[in-house]
Amino acid sequence: MPLAEALQYAESQGVDLVEVAPDAAPPVCRVMDFGKYKYELQKKQQEGRKKQTSIQLKEIKFRPKTDEHDFQTKLKHVRRFLDAGDKCKVTVAFRGREMMHKNRGENVLKKILEVLGETIKVDQQPSMEGRTIHMILSGVGKKK
Repeated sequence: MPLAEALQYAESQGVDLVEVAPDAAPPVCRVMDFGKYKYELQKKQQEGRKKQTSIQLKEIKFRPKTDEHDFQTKLKHVRRFLDAGDKCKVTVAFRGREMMHKNRGENVLKKILEVLGETIKVDQQPSMEGRTIHMILSGVGKKK
């Protein structure tokens, strides 16, 4: 249908003439209420965002000299984060002369891995960054 005729038809119906496929030969147009179309498209995008789950990165800090009770308490927090479906960054921070005993920090991380066992997956292996050693853990098969 010629463009002038299509525009006249759309105007008589009280709607818009929207070009759908400009690259086609001849270009394809549709008669629709463009404002309503944009509104429905916005609602679809909003519904899509609602259904998304966001995974957060939580951080728990240990020290090389963390005592057993404090260690167990912090480990409970790590488990709670992982069970909720979040990732957990475990950090061992060194101060002053503690830097000379990096193996103590590595032992803390090894102990965490031993205690949590099969319930976790290591996303990032332990790595040294400045005065801290950190690794990132996630739960196995847990979803929010």
